[in-house]
Amino acid sequence: MAASVAHVGGHLQYGVNFYKAKGYRKAVWVPGVTFHGCLQRELSWSCGVSKFSQIHRCNFSQSPVSENWKSCGTVTTSVYLRDGSTRYFDFTVIGSGVAGLRYALEVAKHGTVAVITKAEPHESNTNYAQGGVSAVLCPSDSVESHMQDTIVAGAYLCDEETVKVVCTEGPDRIRELIAMGASFDHGEDGNLHLAREGGHSHHRIVHAADMTGREIERALLQAVVNDPNIVMFKHHFAIDLLTSQDGSDTVCHGVDALNTETQEVVRFISKVTLLASGGVGHIYPSTTNPPVATGDGMAMAHRAQAVISNMEFVQFHPTALADEGLPIKPKKTRENAFLITEAVRGDGGILYNLSMERFMPLYDERTELAPRDVVARSIDDQLKKRNEKYVLLDISHKPREKILSHFPNIATECLQHGLDITQQPIPVVPAAHYMCGGVRAGLQGETNVRGLYVAGEVACTGLHGANRLASNSLLEALVFARRAVQPSIDHMKSSSLDLSASNLWTRPVVPKSLGSDVTHKILRTTKEVRKELQSVMWKYVGIVRSTTRLETAEEKIGELEAKWETYLFEHGWQQTMVALEACEMRNLFCCAKLVVSSALARHESRGLHYTIDFPNLEESKRLPTVIFPTSHMMSTWSSRQLHQQPIC
Repeated sequence: MAASVAHVGGHLQYGVNFYKAKGYRKAVWVPGVTFHGCLQRELSWSCGVSKFSQIHRCNFSQSPVSENWKSCGTVTTSVYLRDGSTRYFDFTVIGSGVAGLRYALEVAKHGTVAVITKAEPHESNTNYAQGGVSAVLCPSDSVESHMQDTIVAGAYLCDEETVKVVCTEGPDRIRELIAMGASFDHGEDGNLHLAREGGHSHHRIVHAADMTGREIERALLQAVVNDPNIVMFKHHFAIDLLTSQDGSDTVCHGVDALNTETQEVVRFISKVTLLASGGVGHIYPSTTNPPVATGDGMAMAHRAQAVISNMEFVQFHPTALADEGLPIKPKKTRENAFLITEAVRGDGGILYNLSMERFMPLYDERTELAPRDVVARSIDDQLKKRNEKYVLLDISHKPREKILSHFPNIATECLQHGLDITQQPIPVVPAAHYMCGGVRAGLQGETNVRGLYVAGEVACTGLHGANRLASNSLLEALVFARRAVQPSIDHMKSSSLDLSASNLWTRPVVPKSLGSDVTHKILRTTKEVRKELQSVMWKYVGIVRSTTRLETAEEKIGELEAKWETYLFEHGWQQTMVALEACEMRNLFCCAKLVVSSALARHESRGLHYTIDFPNLEESKRLPTVIFPTSHMMSTWSSRQLHQQPIC
């Protein structure tokens, strides 16, 4: 067993630990190691998260339905309680992707539900998911085979019990979507058309052409529109979770949010909160994630004393569209990279360098069907050796009709820029795509914070291990959103809404008192700092890493954060002030530090984490990385809550 502690900015910022697994399922606390006097105890991944609350802690001071949204201004007050700028619900859901919506539809049968979404309801990672959902739906396939593929892709760091649960329950979750009106592609025999993607041994990917996520989102959003118990709060940015200390337990009571259209801070008090806020792709300059993916949920949970795990495992999708390789360049820089789905390689797409030399056989016997981490590193190696900006993915040798029917969205996008994918290869380059780590969750989506559940990319359930298998993300979101329902209902029924609780926490304020000139200066500087942070992360914490580069990143991020915060406070910014850009920056800093600290603690190369200083797999290091709650007394603005935690 090994333990390491990461230091940020000269003080103890995170307790980063590996703990030894039995196989890859059991996990135990490192004996004899304490963090700020907090007692560690034994637990397994699957059942132990619910025990976290028993641990002694220190006192820590484009959618067609988008126009039909119910909002707080159009729903009668009988649906939920409202007191000024405070809303009271049984359940609060943060995020409107597949995990948040699927959960909301179930818990709405038992109480009132607020769905808080940062932009338009359809603007989520789900909506951008092209490939599909993996599930065992073919007689020649098996749960055991899906499990094995998942575990191999995850470099044997997956939690076996979690993998079994997800692979077993997946088919039923697909059938539920179909019953709700989701339309997937069928073959000539009338059965679901099942595609195959990298890392899968069988055809098991259910899809709707190359727009699967959009179709699932459409079906779920339509169901939410028709549910009178669900209220959608669009353009509401979640700022911080509202938590208190009840003895050794941290308890979640809801969330503060900023209405980015009216600049009003709204407080949501609820019995149960589900975090389903997606990923953190925008800590990097190029990502397939939508602009809303700034790690808000992971940062909020960390500040609220939730346990975080496996943040070093950032998945770079091997094939995002390389705009500079297109015959007609886009007129403006994209906010997020255009994804070229894994299914293109699954359908026979071949990768070439710019000399039209096929290179994947040089790196892996599975060639283009190797897992994503292998393909991304192979492309990265080619680009560095040849000093080129992109490689080519060619599917033009396949029948034109098949290409256009399977990949209509990709074909249309490329054709707009002068490239016909039925005749020409597609220029591609890796881009940040998916965070395999996140808020540590048990088998029912529970966290160590009472009343707080997680599902989707924001969660770390143990399914993905060190690398996510293609099309397992939507599957995991569906399964865990459903599994979190019953414990949430049980918690809701055993809780009561405290109508006086709204005044327990200091309210965030918008910076009107600073004046427009100062505010614009701060936001302009924040935009520049954001680009600097992204540049540091890509240069030093990218696909291939080293200890020296990671330490450099840690130092540069610390300096950049200190410089930014000093600028803010010297210009009159207060601890409780909030603005969308500043709060996103705060979350990006928080998540970037979590990634770097976790990466520095892993002294091996496994899955998505590859370091030239420890290039081999080490059996003794086959352990999850865990970041425990620590005191925030000396921490930066990004790493602590805006309010003081009340003691219950």
